[in-house]
Amino acid sequence: MKFRVSLLLYSRQFGTLVGLLALSTVLWLLTPYFLTLSNLLNIAEQTAIIAIVAVGMTFVIITAGIDLSVGSVLALSGVIMASALHAGVPLPASLLAGSGAGLFCGLLNGLLVAQGRLPPFISTLGMMSVARGAALVFTEGRAISGFSESFRHFASGKILALPMPVVIMLTIYFIAHVVLTKTKLGRYAYAIGGNEEATVLSGVNVRLYKAVIYALCGLLSSIAAIILTARLNSAQPIAGIMYELDAIAATVIGGTSLMGGEGTIWGTLIGALIMGVLRNGLTLLGISSFVQQIAIGSVIILAVLADMMLKARNR
Repeated sequence: MKFRVSLLLYSRQFGTLVGLLALSTVLWLLTPYFLTLSNLLNIAEQTAIIAIVAVGMTFVIITAGIDLSVGSVLALSGVIMASALHAGVPLPASLLAGSGAGLFCGLLNGLLVAQGRLPPFISTLGMMSVARGAALVFTEGRAISGFSESFRHFASGKILALPMPVVIMLTIYFIAHVVLTKTKLGRYAYAIGGNEEATVLSGVNVRLYKAVIYALCGLLSSIAAIILTARLNSAQPIAGIMYELDAIAATVIGGTSLMGGEGTIWGTLIGALIMGVLRNGLTLLGISSFVQQIAIGSVIILAVLADMMLKARNR
């Protein structure tokens, strides 16, 4: 049974990869500007922020949860970090301040879900409003801009010709893959999503691991805030709007089941790239952003529909 589930999971992941290659081929045929090195690097760089947020979302959804607050947490982390930088706080301490804010919000989400037994949808929906409001109050609704070159290196720097955001994204994905497949946290995440009651009865401290996973999601949102702020040279309290939907979409398109217990980190990366490629290709073709939203929404619906059909067939 375990082999059958693993085979189904990897076949879905392979199918998603084929879909990415097919989409890229179609766009290459439609526009000569798509398959160029500069454009491909541009897609990877643009995808990096959502892809990093989607890593945390993958962990949460594997436990059969959801986090609607990631965009707001990103905004709050960004403005706290930016304010520290403007106040003359050293760069490492400023980064810790922003990351600490994201970690705290994520941990609070986890405690509300695990200890308070609130549905994840409700607790993170509340945090979405609280974090966004806190970011607006903290900045009085104003953007914070103008940072040193050392900070902007997080967005403008390169390692072996790869943009720094892409390097950070790939590093995070490698670490997350190891955590999800080789550690107790990963194994228990799958177990909680597959059958939480059985996991509790087996002696696992489910509340602890849920809290850790939501805290991890908040931390990854704050890391994405660092890249976004460095790239825009500005921290805005309205940043990250709709990022939660993009992160959920990347995770679901990549094969993670909304019912929990299934999913892979690399599948999420493929899902994020599909969204990035689709948006980039439609822009190159001169298609309006309104139509792009329709296309992205359709892809999400089809991905969830395919997931439900595969689960029904597997039963």
